[in-house]
Amino acid sequence: MNSVTDKARQANPWLRLMRLDRPIGTYLLLWPTLWALWFAGQGQPSVSNLIIFTLGVVTMRAAGCVINDYADRNVDGSVERTKSRPLPAGEIQPQQALILFFVLLCLSLVLVLMTNKLTIMLSFGGLALAAIYPFLKRFTHLPQLGLGMAWAWTVPMAFAAERGELPIELWWVFAAVIVWTVAFDTYYGMVDREDDLKVGIKSTAILFGRYDLLIIALLQLFTLILLSVAGLQFGRGWFFGSGLVVAALYFVKQHIQAKRREPAMYFESFLNNHKVGLVVFIALALDYQLLG
Repeated sequence: MNSVTDKARQANPWLRLMRLDRPIGTYLLLWPTLWALWFAGQGQPSVSNLIIFTLGVVTMRAAGCVINDYADRNVDGSVERTKSRPLPAGEIQPQQALILFFVLLCLSLVLVLMTNKLTIMLSFGGLALAAIYPFLKRFTHLPQLGLGMAWAWTVPMAFAAERGELPIELWWVFAAVIVWTVAFDTYYGMVDREDDLKVGIKSTAILFGRYDLLIIALLQLFTLILLSVAGLQFGRGWFFGSGLVVAALYFVKQHIQAKRREPAMYFESFLNNHKVGLVVFIALALDYQLLG
């Protein structure tokens, strides 16, 4: 473990604070953002929105990591996996982290100002969700639900930017992203469950207890159902459906890994969701490209 800690310290602390050295979170936010843009743009989203939202994913995910570490600065030092993060390690001061957080928010604001009035209005809701989420773990066992809502907020924003309106069909995608996020972030929470119990941090991993894998499986099934309904609502065909089948196989793989009841396997199951998001996007893009 010391070698891992030493290796972590070698990276620039500012990059580590924003998790730019660990892009998994960026991927997990990017894929549902692209789902929404492709649904909203009927397979041909504008290049400008594609650039704006991709950069927005990077800046907002980084901002979320910074405010999350600020919120956890007094407990991360007691958790094995997080004790070498820049704030508990003393490499960056809390006030400096807050300044970085606001700089990242300003960059995100510049990006959203390039869209339209409806998207700008919605961005304030996304900002509120991103700022509130890190503190939920102090008061509720459902911080993953807060993260899911923050993650899914990209869906109405993408539709607002592409169409200038919010069609009712988008909420199927919105709900799917929330449920999927709760599932994969529960895997993430299971990695630190024992440490979280000691320091008093709440999570769905603790709430679900011995039924954790069963509930995750049900959440993943519900995700596939919601995406299937979304596909029907947006007139998607068999190619998109095939992508959901592959996603289901990845979910099964995650479940098999997690059944070993080892923190490393929980983390591998969490990481595998990058492939889930990717395959759903590829299937959706090809469906529009090949089937129209």
